[in-house]
Amino acid sequence: MKQVAALVSTYSSDEFGICSALYELGGMVVMHDASGCNSTYTTHDEPRWYDMDSMIYISAISEMEAIMGDDEKLIRDVTETALELKPEFIALVGAPIPYMIGTDFAAVADIIEQNTGIACFGFEANGMQHYTRGVSMALEAVVSRFAVKGKTESTSGSSASAQEEAGRRKTVVNIIGATPLDFSLNGSMDSIKQWLSENGFEPGASIAMGCSLSDVAQAGEADLNLVVSYGGLAAARLLEKRFGTPYAVGIPMGTAFSEHLAGRLREAAAQHRSLTGYMDVSASGGIWIAAAGESVYQASLAAAAAMEQGISIRVLCPLDTDESLMRPGDMITPEEDDIMEAVRQNGCAGFIADPMYRPLCPDDVEFYELPHEAFSGRIYDSVNPNLINRPLAESFNDFRK
Repeated sequence: MKQVAALVSTYSSDEFGICSALYELGGMVVMHDASGCNSTYTTHDEPRWYDMDSMIYISAISEMEAIMGDDEKLIRDVTETALELKPEFIALVGAPIPYMIGTDFAAVADIIEQNTGIACFGFEANGMQHYTRGVSMALEAVVSRFAVKGKTESTSGSSASAQEEAGRRKTVVNIIGATPLDFSLNGSMDSIKQWLSENGFEPGASIAMGCSLSDVAQAGEADLNLVVSYGGLAAARLLEKRFGTPYAVGIPMGTAFSEHLAGRLREAAAQHRSLTGYMDVSASGGIWIAAAGESVYQASLAAAAAMEQGISIRVLCPLDTDESLMRPGDMITPEEDDIMEAVRQNGCAGFIADPMYRPLCPDDVEFYELPHEAFSGRIYDSVNPNLINRPLAESFNDFRK
């Protein structure tokens, strides 16, 4: 049955993706919804909640306020709170109730910004889309508003001394699209930064995990952007348009693909053009394995498995993505029926997915567990592997068995 999750869970929603992307940036985020959504987000999707403060609030809209369309109360409450707390910015986040009554978030945000003098965003989320869309909306918005400064003349000028200076310094690489919804707090982000350093790059801003708003403001000064999820693609394209900064797409999983991706980064920097790091890596053969999840994460895993074990993996993407991130043979599978149909195709010998996807796996198909925090929350945190720049065999049984 289409558009029904009968056997498995659902992914974190767009409003929670916005909260996750903005969590560390010093802003005040207000979900405009009934009381309870905040606790759902913090107890299921936000592993930083117990160790790191963040101004995440719920408006607790009442039934009468929804019926009467009382935006004045929201404006008044947010204005008073912001003037007291003085956040770096304000973000109003939509949800099902304001979506149904037609709340104009752009107009409300404009009024609050005029009242407070604080930058205010209005996100037209509706709680019925995936977290990937919310992450993309949030990162593009903050980059657009705050990343306004490009490389200094000393490193971007045309004089001989400027070129010599540029040749001596390391290539600065921002990491864009990182949130705990895709990268559990298992050391993955530290490993990506270490991998960059080991390959002669200088890690820049990690937008927006291990990041501040001042880091975002300096994002345009980097030489290159590494997009590690669909959620970071729009922001990377904006930086390319505004500052001419090329980007590469991919996550350094496994050892062979990590080396390959480092080469693609160097190529992108040298040729000053954007590249998808895993698009030219594939494995042939009649037997293949399906992998369900976020497109960049699973495609990078597929490239790593192809290079280390010669195994062909087809990505099943149930989330928002861009055609440029999908490889030949990968599939958009928005419904659980689509996934069940895909893993029952001839030649499919395995299925890599969050453990809660197991009910969709046929008995004659090998199931490989790969926890995804945006799908199962923090249930599998203790066994969520760090796959960055290390042999896949350390975390998975050999896919060829």
